[in-house]
Amino acid sequence: MSESTKAGGYGLSAAGASGAFAAPVLAYLPPRPRAYRPKIALIGCGGISEYHLRAYREMGLDVVALCDRDKARAEKRSAEFFPEATVTDDFRAVLARGDIEVVDVALHPAPRVEVIEAALRAKKHVLSQKPFVLDLAVGERLVALAATQGVKLAVNQNGRWAPHLSYMAAAVGAGVIGEVASVDVTLQWDHTWTAGTPFEEIHHLVLFDFGIHWFDLAARVMRGRKPERVWASVARTAGQKMKPPMLAQVVADYPGAQVRLDFNGHVQHGQEDRTVICGSAGTLRSFGPNLSEQTVELHTARGRATVPLEGTWFTSGFQGAMGGLLCAIEDDREPTNGARENLDSLALCFAALASADAGTPTVPGRVTRVSK
Repeated sequence: MSESTKAGGYGLSAAGASGAFAAPVLAYLPPRPRAYRPKIALIGCGGISEYHLRAYREMGLDVVALCDRDKARAEKRSAEFFPEATVTDDFRAVLARGDIEVVDVALHPAPRVEVIEAALRAKKHVLSQKPFVLDLAVGERLVALAATQGVKLAVNQNGRWAPHLSYMAAAVGAGVIGEVASVDVTLQWDHTWTAGTPFEEIHHLVLFDFGIHWFDLAARVMRGRKPERVWASVARTAGQKMKPPMLAQVVADYPGAQVRLDFNGHVQHGQEDRTVICGSAGTLRSFGPNLSEQTVELHTARGRATVPLEGTWFTSGFQGAMGGLLCAIEDDREPTNGARENLDSLALCFAALASADAGTPTVPGRVTRVSK
């Protein structure tokens, strides 16, 4: 077999020993525009902005303005990453600048809507932090406004470009494992760093703010299939002092398939992150001690392939989210991480939140907002 042999619609390297083969070569790394280099502004310079700006600096992007209502935070980020950038506490002053084409809005969901709407009306392309909105109707309105204004609106679902999740989704999309029958995610990790922060005030912290990455994964790999119902429950761990429940589980039924998500956000020793996607022609399995250290295996009738991965959750994730938007602008198409598509991920998530509150199954799409 030659190194460029084509099989099943994807490229294969030379096969290894009996029972083992080289992993399919798939496009899973963060996309980058060919030549488009717009001037970019970041609005919201809280803790997560460090990862945004580090990614943009590594990409060689031109961040010319940093804004935060606490101007000192914007000044700190400017000194760390883009010392030539203008610093302000007035987001409308940023939007008034004609040279800025792209705005990254890294605020919490509630105050984010006003800024996104103002940016779209100023004809700026927008990258919104996740979770996109608290109300699907508001999301639909913003998507429609972006279309009317002729600009792109994308969502920073950075987990899409975490190397293991990106590769697995690409493999599913390429038909490598056939039709998906089940998706199982089990996360035992330490989310207690949120204690004493605004995140602790989010009742469904695990399912909403963090779990949205895996609802997004489910929506991607099940694309074309409509979820029929969602069951979810949450609980507090023994001895837990944090406000939000740190235990959560979800079962989403699809025609001929299930997605099962299991979270424990209060594990301080022996953490593990495991994702298994089973299909009619093979299985994808990813496992490791955290979000960035993952081993991905592909199992088919040919044997087992271990996937060599590049990148990390944070580096690849934030480069991919902005890169996806910039490539869409350059090619004049909908972003692969577009807000319109992201509403499907939110509908699945909102159904899980409602199910956990009510103790009954919920049909995605019938619950349109976060109630608490």
